Amino acid sequence: MPTTLPVPIEFRLPEGWLPARPEGFGAPEVAFAAVCPESDAGFTANITIDGGFPKDGVTLAEIADASVERLREFAESVELVHRREVGSEEAPALTQRLNFSAVADGARHELVQSQVYLCLVDTEDPHKRAMIRLALTATRARHDEVLHKFQDFVRTVRPDNGAVS
Repeated sequence: MPTTLPVPIEFRLPEGWLPARPEGFGAPEVAFAAVCPESDAGFTANITIDGGFPKDGVTLAEIADASVERLREFAESVELVHRREVGSEEAPALTQRLNFSAVADGARHELVQSQVYLCLVDTEDPHKRAMIRLALTATRARHDEVLHKFQDFVRTVRPDNGAVS
């Protein structure tokens, strides 16, 4: 069963991408998933969203390190290719790119995962914060082709204040 996010968010999927069942991604923490309609060598590029409430004092870099270690539990040759802290003090964020090898549907795939970590601070209690992780996973051959769609998707993510427009 998919988990729920620590705070409600709103976003717009890239054109043509389809919502998918989060439980099909083998990660119980996934709250939302979407797939690209075309596959590459039997692997379908996907976007997943999860999140939580980090413990006080835990940095986004430490959360990202833990994500790398979790990936190593089921993937091979996990390599942190790039990491960068972005955002501001009020809205910190971190991006990282990982290369790894994993078996999906009985076949080995060389994959790339681009992750974006967003920290959302409670406006009423600045000591309270939530973390949202957005991840794009695609084959190495297809990653750069779908990355711009993921970046467009990330730009649409924002807290859902429940206002009806």
